[in-house]
Amino acid sequence: MKDRFAKNLMELNGHIAEICDSCDRDADDITIVAVTKTFPSASIQIAVSAGIFNIGESRLQDAEPKIRELGQIARYHMIGHLQTNKVKKVVELFDVIQSVDSIKIAEEISKRAGDVDRMIECYVEVNSSGEEQKNGVALSESLEFIKQVYKLPHIKLVGLMTIGPHTNDEQQIRNAFKQCYHLFRQSQQIIGDQFVNLSMGMSNDYKIAIEEGSTMIRVGTGLYGSRD
Repeated sequence: MKDRFAKNLMELNGHIAEICDSCDRDADDITIVAVTKTFPSASIQIAVSAGIFNIGESRLQDAEPKIRELGQIARYHMIGHLQTNKVKKVVELFDVIQSVDSIKIAEEISKRAGDVDRMIECYVEVNSSGEEQKNGVALSESLEFIKQVYKLPHIKLVGLMTIGPHTNDEQQIRNAFKQCYHLFRQSQQIIGDQFVNLSMGMSNDYKIAIEEGSTMIRVGTGLYGSRD
């Protein structure tokens, strides 16, 4: 796995550089989150040894034993849908929560972070595609939602996260990402300098995401290969 990861990371970095050159962006402005869900704890160690210190996990029950085994060797991002009864442990274990999609969840995060005297970095998850099966706040409701979350005392609101449409239609994906980028820029006017991250793009669509303004891509299979 280590050799494959190193090869894939080199190719990914090269591809990011090419994309950024083509759209007049700086490749250093793109953060890679290595998504290690379903992979063993060794996959996190491999990423860290290769210089990737942002790790994405989507299920608490899978992530908890890995994080407890390895400790804080990286910044752990919760990127999956979050249930209220899981918030307490997520706040204890993770550094970043990218999937804030309801006021109920946001308030619980703030409460639990306050209980352990933490300010936890959060992203609002936006349903930029409008697909009913997807989690996330509707684009039309997002600005008001962001204002509400920003007021909560133990949340540091630092960005947006979105998942592209489940389609092969490149224009449809691009349109969703364009709208999310526009919302990101609007949100920066409200929140200010701390609102710096747009987590947009995965293994199959990060090229379009970077072209449309993403600052952070979440890559699993593109680094580790196919999941079982």
